[in-house]
Amino acid sequence: MKSQPIVGAALFTAVMEAAGYRCQCGGECGQLHTKGDGRCQHEHDHYTSKHGRRVRLMAAPVDPLATDVAAARLPASELRAWCPDCHGAAARRARKRLPAAPTDQCGLFDL
Repeated sequence: MKSQPIVGAALFTAVMEAAGYRCQCGGECGQLHTKGDGRCQHEHDHYTSKHGRRVRLMAAPVDPLATDVAAARLPASELRAWCPDCHGAAARRARKRLPAAPTDQCGLFDL
């Protein structure tokens, strides 16, 4: 492994070793990942394609909508390796699935 974060390196390394330095997205992002047998093929410090960018995996909670404070309290066993593309797409999909806020609430100054 060529790169790792300065802060939380032990936690990051534990998550990456458990994941085999490969993104653990199993379709939560909306992609079927058919070439990777249902799992994203992005690997830490590898390029996405011949002319692509370098992939930097992150250790993040299984729930992509977890707050930063909640994520910081989790042990390595409750984190998973995510590539930024899958994590962002999974968070967008999870937000769309949240129940809509009720619109028939009375306002403070409604009479």
